[in-house]
Amino acid sequence: MHNRSQRFHKTVVYSIVALLLMPILATLAYSFSSRWGATILPEGFTLNWYLTLLTDPRFLAAFGRSLFICFSALLLATLLVLPMIFVVFYYFPKLDKLMNILILLPFAVPPVVSSVGLLQIYADSSVPLVGTPWILIGTYFTIALPFMYRAIANSFIAINLRDLIDAAHLLGASTSKAFLLIILPNIKKGLMASLFVSFSFLLGEFVFANILVGTRYETLQIYLYNMRQTSGHFTSALVMTYFVFIFVCTWLASYLSAGSKQ
Repeated sequence: MHNRSQRFHKTVVYSIVALLLMPILATLAYSFSSRWGATILPEGFTLNWYLTLLTDPRFLAAFGRSLFICFSALLLATLLVLPMIFVVFYYFPKLDKLMNILILLPFAVPPVVSSVGLLQIYADSSVPLVGTPWILIGTYFTIALPFMYRAIANSFIAINLRDLIDAAHLLGASTSKAFLLIILPNIKKGLMASLFVSFSFLLGEFVFANILVGTRYETLQIYLYNMRQTSGHFTSALVMTYFVFIFVCTWLASYLSAGSKQ
């Protein structure tokens, strides 16, 4: 009876996985096909779509811009959020409830509404921000804030922050030295997980990039949107390249987390 139940559960799981993989495999096959019309299988296979994509200067530039914005936003979030969470949990633990409410605000306000509000605020500003990557870095910071705060906060709870800092004080270490040499290594797993999750989410963000900068600073998602009228094989190759990159980032996050745990 147990073996029959186990086989049933495995069948259900494998069926769901196969169902989820079917669109990805179909897109992959279409990206490699030279022509796929009224036939069940492609009439031929080619690498020309990937070669065209990877040698397109416009794609490489858009990909580089997306990486620059995402890395800058995550660096800003790390420099600001990490010390803030430490201060909240060590000095003002009662503020954690308030922070849990504040970090939900980026989800409470739709991106379209936020974009329109930012355009009205900075359209006539003496500092030109609209149409530049700097406004995207600021908005991406607010997007990454909930993911980073929750993951890092859970890490602080798991390591018994106050006990570690008090022990470091007894050994003669200052609070800042204890934070750098004791706390950071212990929360590295949660920090890396939050960074990779935020990066995967930010790399696919479209609404803010489209409204605030558009083609004036073409990111990867804007490039994909602008190329939608081209060959479906080309756009499939673009989508699969994006998917593989996200998959590699996820695998690296898992690998680093496992290595940190060991």
